[in-house]
This record gives sequence, C-alpha cells and structure tokens, in this order.
Amino acid sequence: MAKEKTLFFCKDCGYEMSKWQGQCPGCHAWNTLVEAPAGGRGKRTASTSGRRNTAAGASAPTKINEIETQEECRHETGIKELDRVLGGGIVPGSLILVGGDPGIGKSTLLLQTCQLLAAKERKVLYVSGEESARQIKMRAERIGTFTDSLYLYSETCMGTILDAVEELSPEVMIVDSIQTVFDENIDAAPGSVSQVREITGTLLHLAKSKNITIFIVGHVTKEGNVAGPRMLEHMVDTVLYFEGDKTAMYRMLRGVKNRFGSTNEVGVFEMRGRGLAEVPNPSEYMMQGRLENESGSVVVCTMEGSRPFLIEVQALVCQTSFPMPRRTAVGTDYNRVNLLMAVLEKRLGIRLGDCDAYVNVAGGMRVVEPALDLALVAALFSSHHGRVLGSGTVLFGEVGLVGEVRAVSQAERRVAEAVKTGYDTCILPESNKRSILQAGNLDVSGMKLIGVKHIRELLEYFA
Repeated sequence: MAKEKTLFFCKDCGYEMSKWQGQCPGCHAWNTLVEAPAGGRGKRTASTSGRRNTAAGASAPTKINEIETQEECRHETGIKELDRVLGGGIVPGSLILVGGDPGIGKSTLLLQTCQLLAAKERKVLYVSGEESARQIKMRAERIGTFTDSLYLYSETCMGTILDAVEELSPEVMIVDSIQTVFDENIDAAPGSVSQVREITGTLLHLAKSKNITIFIVGHVTKEGNVAGPRMLEHMVDTVLYFEGDKTAMYRMLRGVKNRFGSTNEVGVFEMRGRGLAEVPNPSEYMMQGRLENESGSVVVCTMEGSRPFLIEVQALVCQTSFPMPRRTAVGTDYNRVNLLMAVLEKRLGIRLGDCDAYVNVAGGMRVVEPALDLALVAALFSSHHGRVLGSGTVLFGEVGLVGEVRAVSQAERRVAEAVKTGYDTCILPESNKRSILQAGNLDVSGMKLIGVKHIRELLEYFA
C-alpha cells in the first residue's frame, strides 16, 4: 500500500512545503510547521478547478477606466460600536473573521448581533459546532427575546451546512467556530490546517456567489492553535479581534483588516449579566477611579484609528533592593520605557540606574503609539521626584533620543477630546500648537495650550 502523501503547513501564515524546516520561509517564525495529509486536497481538485473556471469564464480583463464604481451598500447591525469597527455596518457578500481567546465574548456579541438583525426581519442562520441548539437557546434567553427570523443549526459537516444554506437562503450566517467544522472529503481532523483552509475557501465562495454576509469565529490561545485565525487573515475581507481579560468587565473589539473601511478602529464593550453593553464614551470610563494630585499619574490622549481616548498613565519609581533594577511595563512597550528612562538620565541628569520602575496604562488597553512618550516621561519624573501635574492637565507628544518633543498626528482631535471631557490645560509639541492655532478650526478659548520643544521645558509645570 502506497504511503499517504503529507505536506507541512505554517500555523501562523499558512505557507506550505514538502519537507519540515525549523523556520518558516514565509513569515520566518520558528517551530510553527505542522504536518497534515495532502491527499484530501487532491480529491477536491476537480470541483475546485471547475468552480474557478466558471468564475473565470464569466469575466474578462477590463480597462480600469471602463469599470464603474459605486458605494458599498451597508446594513447596520444595531450595535453602534460594532458598526464603527466595521466601517458603518456589514457589507453583503463579505466574509468576516472574529478572533479572540476562548470565553472572551465572541459568541455573545454575535448572538446579540443576530438578535438585532432578526428584529429587522433579516433571515439569519447561526451554525454552531460547539454547542447544541438547546444550549444556545438557554444563552439567548439571558440576552433577550428573539424573532422567528433567526435559525439555529448545530452541525459540523460542511456538506450538510451547504444544504441548509440552499434551503433557507439566509442574508447573514454565523459559523461558530471554524475549528469545529470539517469537510468529509479532506483526510484530516477538524481544526487542522487542511480542514480550516478548505472550509474557509468554501465559505468565501459561498459568500460571494450567494451575496451572504458570513461571520466565522476563530479561537486564539497563548500556545497557538494548529490552524489559528492568523493563517486566514489574507482570505477574509475583514478581521476583528476581541481583546481583554475575560475575568474583567471591559472588552475591546479591534479591526485589524477591513477591505470596506478603515483599520485599527476600536469598539468598547462592558460585560454584564445580560450580555455585552456598549460604552459610548470610553474616555469617561477609562478615567473612573483616578486619584487627583498624586505623583506618578498623568493623563494622555491617544488615538485608536480615528477615535481619541483619554487614558491614565501611572509610574512607580523607587530605590531598588536588588542587584539589578526591576523594570515592568503593562499596556505599553517595555523597550520603549527603557529607552525613555535612558533619555531622562542623559538629557536631564536624573539618576535612574539604581531604581526599580513600574509603568502601567490603566483601563486594560495596550498603547504603542509614539504620542505616549511625553506622558511616560512625565509619569516617571513625577514619581521619582514626588511632584504632580495639575488635575486638569492632559498631554501628548513623541520624544526623541536628544530629548526633543516631536509632533504627532491628529493633534486637533486630541485637543477637542480633552476640551469635551472638561480638561483646561494641554501640554503638546510646539509645532502641533502652532498648526492648531493657525488652522482656527477648533475653539480653544477654554483650553490653555502649552507648547514644548524639549522635555526640560516640561519640568516647570510640575507643582
């Protein structure tokens, strides 16, 4: 009996090869190659190639100037935070991947979306390979009432699911989760690279041919799944990641890819007993519990996509009792904190080499944009010297290696968010201050703008 042919796939990027290697040639990650049967892929060659030939025969190369464009038709889901991340609503015929850790709230968010879409008399099919229809019904009763436009289907066989789609012709379809669905023509276990890639390809063809909006759920674990969602990102139209600690109340829905809208948009949700609730003003809830006039605490305005957030940055600097100082950064880049501490030592003569330093971005968000630099410098200096900024002060700006404060993008929107939230003083790069005043688009009569060119100018504003 001939030996079954196998291929090796990268579980991060999906690159395939005939022999195992320690490093993936595609994404250069180490120890990410897994073995999977290749025989099943050959069994579908005829049908797959036929599908492609049919699609190819229906079109021909066209001059770009002869192609007519039109604005994408969107349907609002009824959840404003989700619509924001999607770019204004769902686009018919799109394939959307929703990823996140198990238990983070992906199924709850999609079930709430189904509830609102069904209430608008849109036919929705919810396919679950992890829960029975009875279990989904019990969870749905905690969320609220549903109409008869929502159909539940507990099934894992792709062929049977396609038959149900042909019969119902839904407008929206949920597949929860992609790792549980299998194709009986593929000689591999459910959740393997071969199965997930083939199932996703089938769903993509289904979405485009039937004009159905399809959400697929993918789990992400710290260890990394054999067929994790990252391998599918290039195949789908939109990628959403649900972030946050599942033991905490708040969740962040982040768009990392969107062919129909902007990327890096963020939606904020709060986990409650009846499901996920939207947080319309994230800046307000991020600042809850903040103590005023405490050293080591400053407020920064950061941007997530086109949305400004006011966030508290905390720092604790103290003499170390260890041979080597300890440095910890939560919610920001650890190496960036070390770099800014070196700038403080070199440019301001502040001795930090014998101090422990702990930095925390309150609220559970992770911020890596350069505009956080000035707030980190201010928080470290404030904690080390026991001096505080005024309670109504917000700041932002990028700090270079010589201590200069550089301009950042969307400064006007950051200042507008600070004005709306009630802050009266904003410390920002001098170049950003000039551009805001010259443009004259923003009413800053109630806001004191303080432009700084170097971090040493920042010190005189500490009490």
